[in-house]
Amino acid sequence: MPARQQLSLADVGTGVSVRIDAIKGGRGVAGRLSSMGLVPGTEVQVISGSRGGPVIVGLRGCRIAIGCGMANKIMVEPVSDTARTVPESGQCSSAD
Repeated sequence: MPARQQLSLADVGTGVSVRIDAIKGGRGVAGRLSSMGLVPGTEVQVISGSRGGPVIVGLRGCRIAIGCGMANKIMVEPVSDTARTVPESGQCSSAD
């Protein structure tokens, strides 16, 4: 069985649908994301995102902007095999 492809939400390209697999953060991060409906098992579509900037996702008819630092803590897996990653043109600063 092939290994699952796991990426952070910050690494996913625009237009790609993903399923949240895990949150790599403490209770504060997990609680904040949970209050927005971003919990493991939830499918979202990346509407807009660029390396080093915020990521905008679509969830249940709403758009949610997530800072790069928090997006790096959301581990996702592609819903289909056509997932694209964002080119490494910039890096997210660790201060986000």
